[in-house]
Amino acid sequence: MFGGTFDPPHVGHLVAAIDARQALELDIVLLVVANAPWQKIGSRQVSPAADRLAMVRAAVADAPGLEVSDIEIARGGLSYTADTLEALRGQEPGAELFLVLGNDAAAGFATWERHEEVARLARLVVVDRPGTPTPIDDGFAWTRVDIPELEISSTELRQRVAEGRSIRYLTPEGVATCIGERGLYR
Repeated sequence: MFGGTFDPPHVGHLVAAIDARQALELDIVLLVVANAPWQKIGSRQVSPAADRLAMVRAAVADAPGLEVSDIEIARGGLSYTADTLEALRGQEPGAELFLVLGNDAAAGFATWERHEEVARLARLVVVDRPGTPTPIDDGFAWTRVDIPELEISSTELRQRVAEGRSIRYLTPEGVATCIGERGLYR
């Protein structure tokens, strides 16, 4: 599972998901789109979940081993990873679950709601840039997967769109098309 707000998804998200899948020999990486990301409520406006889901679907349209999930959107309310992992465990009782986190999310893991439950339900994976390991809570077992250093963020993409600047090559073409069709970030 690789969860997030994905507002919008970008090549950094996809590289992290693909590299984690390959390094850990995972069957699939499930990109879970948050319904209402509790950590971002009140800090900034979040695009509607349906728009973010459409963008993630466009992003992974032809990526083997990557799948999109609306499990948190269907559940409604605030999105908590512990709830999602419990639901996934119920759907696939025999599956070994992995939780793939970007370095920023991993660094703040101890602040998450029910983070100890999350660590019990899934193997924790941090996607890291080579040579600069993310400082993470050593009280948990972490697997590190090195990924290329890509200085790109969803914040930057939203700003570029708002300013009328190109986001070509920073996100898949299908995502850029979806942003334009839905009039997002303007």
